Amino acid sequence: VMAAVLERLLTWLAPVMPFTMEEAFLESHLSGKAESVHLLLFPFTPVNWRDEELAERWAKIFTVRRVVTGALEVERREKRIGASLEAAPVVHIADEALVKAFDGEDPADLFITSGAELVHTLEGKGGGFTLDDTPGVVVYPEKAEGIKCRRSWKYFDPDLADPEFPDITPRDALAVKAWDATHGE
Repeated sequence: VMAAVLERLLTWLAPVMPFTMEEAFLESHLSGKAESVHLLLFPFTPVNWRDEELAERWAKIFTVRRVVTGALEVERREKRIGASLEAAPVVHIADEALVKAFDGEDPADLFITSGAELVHTLEGKGGGFTLDDTPGVVVYPEKAEGIKCRRSWKYFDPDLADPEFPDITPRDALAVKAWDATHGE
């Protein structure tokens, strides 16, 4: 899958990023196919690779994400936050289908925030951020609480930290432990 994605990205982006794609091409497994990325033909992409249901799901997620991003831009402009990781927005969503699109996903990761809460409700508490072209989505950009993780820069509750790694999130602690287990300490 990654090889197929790489081949498409290299050839599709070569006209607009010629030097970068050429460098990537020369270091890739495709370098034996031609002397230059600019001599490759666009690869055929099978129609059955398109998953309409998945595309619709992610379109719904990006619809909500756009409103959250707009709210965070206002917070940055007003100097209430410096980076999106300083936020933990509460997002009120009227359409249940938009809420369900996030099933199995962490909204905070998708919004690039330290936390996020999705609330399925028809009404917000008033005063939230909205976009005219996205009715039914209201964002309340709350400030993230806790301490800043030294690894991911996300804010988290220090009471939840792994005692061996008190200055990083529990998720990051698991990643460090997995790395240590396979690479030695």
